[in-house]
Amino acid sequence: MNKLELEKKIRIVLSEVSSQKGYVSPVDVLIHLGYLSQNDYENWRKGKIDCLERVCYVNLGKLSTINRLIKKISEKMKLEPSWTAYNKYGKGPKVRLQFSKSGDRNIEKAYSTHYVNKFRINQLKKMKTESAEIETDNNNHMQVTCR
Repeated sequence: MNKLELEKKIRIVLSEVSSQKGYVSPVDVLIHLGYLSQNDYENWRKGKIDCLERVCYVNLGKLSTINRLIKKISEKMKLEPSWTAYNKYGKGPKVRLQFSKSGDRNIEKAYSTHYVNKFRINQLKKMKTESAEIETDNNNHMQVTCR
Protein backbone atom coordinates (compact mmCIF):
# COMPACT_ATOMS: atom_id res chain seq x y z
CA MET A 1 0.00 0.00 0.00
CA ASN A 2 1.43 3.36 -1.00
CA LYS A 3 1.46 6.46 1.20
CA LEU A 4 -1.67 7.98 -0.39
CA GLU A 5 -3.69 4.80 0.14
CA LEU A 6 -2.37 4.53 3.69
CA GLU A 7 -3.33 8.14 4.42
CA LYS A 8 -6.85 7.54 3.10
CA LYS A 9 -7.29 4.40 5.25
CA ILE A 10 -5.96 6.17 8.35
CA ARG A 11 -8.37 9.07 7.78
CA ILE A 12 -11.28 6.60 7.62
CA VAL A 13 -10.15 4.79 10.79
CA LEU A 14 -9.67 8.08 12.68
CA SER A 15 -13.13 9.23 11.67
CA GLU A 16 -14.90 5.95 12.52
CA VAL A 17 -13.14 5.24 15.82
CA SER A 18 -13.31 8.82 17.12
CA SER A 19 -17.01 8.82 16.31
CA GLN A 20 -17.56 5.56 18.22
CA LYS A 21 -15.37 6.18 21.26
CA GLY A 22 -14.76 9.93 21.22
CA TYR A 23 -11.01 9.39 20.85
CA VAL A 24 -8.57 7.32 18.82
CA SER A 25 -5.13 5.93 19.63
CA PRO A 26 -2.31 4.75 17.36
CA VAL A 27 -2.97 1.23 18.69
CA ASP A 28 -6.58 1.48 17.45
CA VAL A 29 -5.29 2.45 14.02
CA LEU A 30 -2.75 -0.40 13.91
CA ILE A 31 -5.43 -2.94 14.86
CA HIS A 32 -7.92 -1.59 12.31
CA LEU A 33 -5.29 -1.60 9.56
CA GLY A 34 -4.46 -5.23 10.37
CA TYR A 35 -0.88 -4.47 11.44
CA LEU A 36 -1.47 -5.59 15.04
CA SER A 37 -3.68 -8.38 16.34
CA GLN A 38 -5.94 -7.91 19.34
CA ASN A 39 -4.34 -10.98 20.92
CA ASP A 40 -0.79 -9.59 20.55
CA TYR A 41 -1.98 -6.26 21.95
CA GLU A 42 -3.50 -7.98 25.01
CA ASN A 43 -0.32 -10.00 25.57
CA TRP A 44 1.72 -6.79 25.44
CA ARG A 45 -0.63 -5.13 27.94
CA LYS A 46 -0.14 -8.12 30.26
CA GLY A 47 3.63 -7.68 30.02
CA LYS A 48 4.24 -10.89 28.05
CA ILE A 49 5.84 -8.98 25.17
CA ASP A 50 8.68 -6.52 25.80
CA CYS A 51 7.67 -3.93 23.18
CA LEU A 52 4.66 -3.46 20.95
CA GLU A 53 6.68 -2.93 17.75
CA ARG A 54 8.00 -6.48 18.02
CA VAL A 55 4.55 -7.94 17.25
CA CYS A 56 3.43 -5.49 14.53
CA TYR A 57 3.11 -6.99 11.04
CA VAL A 58 4.91 -4.09 9.36
CA ASN A 59 8.44 -2.66 9.45
CA LEU A 60 9.63 0.20 11.65
CA GLY A 61 9.72 2.67 8.76
CA LYS A 62 6.05 2.07 8.00
CA LEU A 63 5.17 2.35 11.71
CA SER A 64 6.93 5.71 11.84
CA THR A 65 5.03 6.87 8.75
CA ILE A 66 1.74 5.73 10.30
CA ASN A 67 2.40 7.71 13.49
CA ARG A 68 3.29 10.84 11.50
CA LEU A 69 0.13 10.48 9.38
CA ILE A 70 -2.04 9.96 12.48
CA LYS A 71 -0.71 13.19 13.96
CA LYS A 72 -1.08 15.14 10.69
CA ILE A 73 -4.62 13.94 9.95
CA SER A 74 -5.74 14.38 13.57
CA GLU A 75 -4.61 18.00 13.48
CA LYS A 76 -6.60 18.57 10.28
CA MET A 77 -9.64 16.93 11.90
CA LYS A 78 -9.21 19.21 14.95
CA LEU A 79 -8.74 16.23 17.29
CA GLU A 80 -6.98 17.25 20.48
CA PRO A 81 -3.78 15.36 21.44
CA SER A 82 -3.78 13.84 24.92
CA TRP A 83 -0.87 11.84 26.32
CA THR A 84 -1.95 8.58 27.96
CA ALA A 85 0.11 6.31 30.22
CA TYR A 86 0.13 2.64 29.27
CA ASN A 87 0.78 0.48 32.32
CA LYS A 88 0.87 -3.28 32.57
CA TYR A 89 -2.48 -4.93 33.32
CA GLY A 90 -2.86 -6.99 36.45
CA LYS A 91 -1.87 -6.99 40.07
CA GLY A 92 1.39 -5.77 41.49
CA PRO A 93 3.38 -2.61 40.94
CA LYS A 94 2.50 -0.40 38.02
CA VAL A 95 4.99 -1.00 35.24
CA ARG A 96 5.11 1.39 32.26
CA LEU A 97 4.92 -0.50 28.99
CA GLN A 98 7.29 0.14 26.09
CA PHE A 99 6.04 0.62 22.55
CA SER A 100 9.29 0.89 20.59
CA LYS A 101 12.32 -1.34 20.31
CA SER A 102 14.58 1.68 20.87
CA GLY A 103 12.65 3.17 23.80
CA ASP A 104 13.18 6.64 22.27
CA ARG A 105 11.13 9.23 24.17
CA ASN A 106 9.66 10.86 21.02
CA ILE A 107 8.59 7.52 19.57
CA GLU A 108 7.05 6.47 22.87
CA LYS A 109 5.17 9.78 23.04
CA ALA A 110 3.81 9.33 19.51
CA TYR A 111 2.40 5.89 20.35
CA SER A 112 0.95 6.96 23.69
CA THR A 113 -0.84 10.05 22.41
CA HIS A 114 -4.58 9.69 22.00
CA TYR A 115 -6.51 12.11 19.82
CA VAL A 116 -9.74 13.33 21.38
CA ASN A 117 -12.88 14.45 19.58
CA LYS A 118 -14.15 16.83 22.28
CA PHE A 119 -17.49 17.40 20.56
CA ARG A 120 -18.15 13.65 20.35
CA ILE A 121 -16.98 13.05 23.94
CA ASN A 122 -19.51 15.62 25.16
CA GLN A 123 -22.26 13.96 23.10
CA LEU A 124 -21.39 10.54 24.55
CA LYS A 125 -21.35 11.90 28.11
CA LYS A 126 -24.73 13.54 27.57
CA MET A 127 -26.19 10.30 26.17
CA LYS A 128 -24.81 8.35 29.14
CA THR A 129 -26.27 10.84 31.63
CA GLU A 130 -29.67 10.76 29.92
CA SER A 131 -29.62 6.96 29.88
CA ALA A 132 -28.80 6.87 33.60
CA GLU A 133 -31.63 9.31 34.34
CA ILE A 134 -34.11 7.19 32.38
CA GLU A 135 -32.95 4.05 34.21
CA THR A 136 -33.31 5.82 37.57
CA ASP A 137 -36.79 7.04 36.63
CA ASN A 138 -37.77 3.51 35.54
CA ASN A 139 -36.45 2.01 38.78
CA ASN A 140 -38.30 4.61 40.87
CA HIS A 141 -41.47 4.02 38.89
CA MET A 142 -41.16 0.27 39.34
CA GLN A 143 -40.65 0.70 43.09
CA VAL A 144 -43.74 2.87 43.34
CA THR A 145 -45.92 0.46 41.38
CA CYS A 146 -44.69 -2.55 43.36
CA ARG A 147 -45.83 -1.13 46.70
